[in-house]
Amino acid sequence: MRPTTLDPTRMGCKAQDLEAHLRSRIVGQAEAVEQIANVYQMYVSGMTSPGRPIATFLFLGPTGSGKTRVVEATAEHLLNNPGAVIKIDCAEFQHSHEIAKLIGSPPGYIGHRETKPTLSQEALDRHQTDSVKISIVLFDEIEKASDALWNLLLGILDKATLTLGDNSKVAFSHAMIFMTSNLGATEINAILKPRLGFAPSGREDQDLRETRDDLQNKISCAALEAVRRRFTPELVNRLDTIVVFKPLGRTELRQVLEIELQGVQERIFQNLSDPFIFSVTDAGKEFLLREGTNLNYGARHLKRAIDRLVVHPMSNLIASGQILSGDAIRVDHPYSSPSMAFSLEGEGVPVPERARLANHHLTHSPSVSAVVARESHSA
Repeated sequence: MRPTTLDPTRMGCKAQDLEAHLRSRIVGQAEAVEQIANVYQMYVSGMTSPGRPIATFLFLGPTGSGKTRVVEATAEHLLNNPGAVIKIDCAEFQHSHEIAKLIGSPPGYIGHRETKPTLSQEALDRHQTDSVKISIVLFDEIEKASDALWNLLLGILDKATLTLGDNSKVAFSHAMIFMTSNLGATEINAILKPRLGFAPSGREDQDLRETRDDLQNKISCAALEAVRRRFTPELVNRLDTIVVFKPLGRTELRQVLEIELQGVQERIFQNLSDPFIFSVTDAGKEFLLREGTNLNYGARHLKRAIDRLVVHPMSNLIASGQILSGDAIRVDHPYSSPSMAFSLEGEGVPVPERARLANHHLTHSPSVSAVVARESHSA
């Protein structure tokens, strides 16, 4: 019998679905998406290392580059809830005695019984579903934590076990552990500033494409060097994957803008009993990009601009009865105006027509598609 050539690059359906979901939510961070999909593929195939967490990630990069959003999108797909993340804000654990909030106080200390540990087995398993027995734990801004927290992490990362204050054990063998850090962000911004001012210069995207590989190598080296200076070798050696997130240029921020506007439309369909649709003109999108792009804040600044210039004014229009169910709203930016202009383009628009008119591809979103289908059926 002649041997059959196998294709080790093909992934199973579950991992493919996760990767597709992450790509639809995350812009410009292909490496992080691929690494998470690969780890999940190993988990569903039963090939993860025994006695260790499913995976341990360290995400590096400037603020607003999508580190936390990747974790939330993973939870959204696997656990049906972007909030199903056990998030530890490491800025709250800058002193060793604050570790008691994580593991509880030992017997004999005042308040021992009242201090419930954050990382109990019950808390770890709370968000697991019948089909997915995975916990997602996020240590945010890990560089701000004290050495005591890092020492706790050594045991979790190596043996997938945490000993609480009362000597009970917590198993992390079904946990995906993520750590985020802004280490190296200052050095990265210094590398980017001569090339990438986040101003509409016209040459920005071209310059970025021309130097993409060289730029990314410099960014990665700067971030990894910052990690080596800050963390002990024992901690770094226990990490499965370190991913350096790319700062977002205008091309990526345009994609983020579309995703964020789609998210606003999703909220309208999900949260309002009388939903409407809105579309933003090209001039409006350009204005949002100008107002919302900032080298120091990344995509977070863009989201704040959308809230300030689109969401808040629309909230006033809803509350004052100027927008009604079935309306089609056009959002534009008049030349030299400091704000957006809102106009009524249609009234009583049927649900399928609303979805067609919206320029955010709403029917590609499962949650919105379900609402559209339900309202179409009732109509």
